[in-house]
Amino acid sequence: MPRRPRLDPEIFHLPVERMRAGYYSDKYFVRAREILVADGFHPHVTMQVFGKQHAFLGGIDEAIAILKLCSLDWPALTVHALYDGDAIEPWETVLLIEGPYDAFAHLETLYLGVLARRTRVGTNTRRVVEAAAPKEVMFFPARHDHWLVQTGDGYAAHIAGAIGVSTDAQASWWGSEGIGTVPHALIAAYDGSTIVATEKFAEYIDPEVKVMTLVDFDNDCVRTSLEVAAVLGDRLYGVRLDTSEMLVDHSVLPQMGRFKPTGVNPQLVWNVRRALDEHGYREVRIVVSGGFSVEKILEFERAGVPVDAYGVGSSLFAGRFDFTADVVLKDGRPCAKVGREFRPNPRLERVV
Repeated sequence: MPRRPRLDPEIFHLPVERMRAGYYSDKYFVRAREILVADGFHPHVTMQVFGKQHAFLGGIDEAIAILKLCSLDWPALTVHALYDGDAIEPWETVLLIEGPYDAFAHLETLYLGVLARRTRVGTNTRRVVEAAAPKEVMFFPARHDHWLVQTGDGYAAHIAGAIGVSTDAQASWWGSEGIGTVPHALIAAYDGSTIVATEKFAEYIDPEVKVMTLVDFDNDCVRTSLEVAAVLGDRLYGVRLDTSEMLVDHSVLPQMGRFKPTGVNPQLVWNVRRALDEHGYREVRIVVSGGFSVEKILEFERAGVPVDAYGVGSSLFAGRFDFTADVVLKDGRPCAKVGREFRPNPRLERVV
């Protein structure tokens, strides 16, 4: 039996006719199919797909959806695959496609692209989640890339362990919704008053939504945190520190000289935590954001910095996790370029 259900292909809303026509595919694959069709040649091949790095696999259900909906003869294909969220080794086969090559030759660009993109996001997210564990990680990179990538990226992050995503699109494939804090722009709209903006948020937003507010608008996170906590009381779930790397928070100025004072640094977090605790707001959580990566999170965790959750953005798009596809068998016999021989993988499962 399959380990778990796969996503329904319809959830991806693929532009099926254009994909079938080769509109999004490298031209040489489209022409290869045209040649085979014109020649009446239908070679039965085995296509092997693999990556070259240790990674956390993403995009496999989307790749399967492309094959199911956009191949010219899905019933003629036999597909075996790993699952989204599987840890993979370098050169490990993640997807195996068998059948007449002309039925799926035009799709290679597409399934390799989604595997590369989603695996990059999922792997980076998993590394951040592992660095922060057991603390929560919030997935906040939507503003750093095109809106069309949000749904799949959000799902890749969810599978990788992110506790929350910032847009409804990112959360749509598992039936959830985006989360967020009181933003700087709303504070500015209320004449720069974090207190008023947060009060309005609490007044008009669903009571089930946790109230979390940015407290760095005036570059004085301690004072602003205490003011908001005093006004909101138990309704305040948490404060978010997002100080620019170009600024030194007011509370840190007297302590400068022994550490890098700019941005969200450990001393700033300690200042806010101690102030909240001393004034009886021990339940107010602290979320940090702004330039956080695996390395910065590990630095905070090793130092025991009292962070409750991390908001991570652009670093989740870093790096490359490319995939390659090769015809390795023809009619069941070896037929691969040198160095790309058939590598069976017992972890693969038949796709139905």
